[in-house]
Amino acid sequence: MPRGGKKGHKGRGKQFSNPEEIDRQMKAQREREENEGAEEKESGSDSEEETSSSDDEPKRKGVEGLIEIENPNRVSHKSKKVAELDVSAKEAPRELSRREREEIEKQQAKERYMKLHLEGKTEQARADLARLAIIKKQREDAAKKREEQRKAKEEQSKAKR
Repeated sequence: MPRGGKKGHKGRGKQFSNPEEIDRQMKAQREREENEGAEEKESGSDSEEETSSSDDEPKRKGVEGLIEIENPNRVSHKSKKVAELDVSAKEAPRELSRREREEIEKQQAKERYMKLHLEGKTEQARADLARLAIIKKQREDAAKKREEQRKAKEEQSKAKR
């Protein structure tokens, strides 16, 4: 025998629906269906704007269409149209976060520096150009020296003959 807890429900009286109540519910449901049918016929003859509004609701799967859900945390994923995105972007430009703004400023500063560097106006560019000039001078001197040594060898070889 089970200890304590709930007792069975076998002795309770049964509840039946009132036939008048059932008839009233059936009539109300038929009226709703007829109203929906009439609205669908009217919307079919109207412009395309109303048909696009019916596309906003996604097609419900399974029992979801029968149960009405009122969950404020539930996010419905709606596909956005390109025209709507462009309009919203033009009307109110999104304000950038601090990190995004700093990143953009950093990129712009880098581009400005590279532009000045290529023009030779930065200190680093001047140092690089000076270093290149020194190396160029050294290479020219080394090339002259090799040329002189080569000529000297040719003269020695001619003198021996």
